[in-house]
Amino acid sequence: MTVFEVRRIQNLLEMDISLLVKESKEEGFRFLGRLVDEYKDGTNQFIYRGEALYGVFNEVGILIAIGGLNQDPYSNESSIGRVRRFYVSKAFRKNGIGRLLLKRIISEARKHYRAIVLHTDTTQADQFYTSLGFVKKSNLKHATHYLKL
Repeated sequence: MTVFEVRRIQNLLEMDISLLVKESKEEGFRFLGRLVDEYKDGTNQFIYRGEALYGVFNEVGILIAIGGLNQDPYSNESSIGRVRRFYVSKAFRKNGIGRLLLKRIISEARKHYRAIVLHTDTTQADQFYTSLGFVKKSNLKHATHYLKL
């Protein structure tokens, strides 16, 4: 039985995220590259109240999924969080890794926010998020999905 562990990432720059960045770029997603760039330049390091960055690691400690929680930068309400930079390696999709990671993020969000939002533009992601209780279409700026906590 394969064991996966969700851990909070304290310093992204100490992690080897290169394989996930490369894979995501090959799929046409640029947001993991932005995650690294924003972390390096200090724009987003998941350091404010209610923010966290998590990774899922396999049994030999390789990072196979990543996702973060920020205060929603598009809302004037500090009680709204945003799921950010969520990505699961293709080889580990459809076996509960994304669900494991998102449940951890939601659990953390409940401590700080009354709702969380996110933006996605793929059918697969839409189905994933709605299966976990997110409602499609939000009245909040730059969000496609909403979850009341």
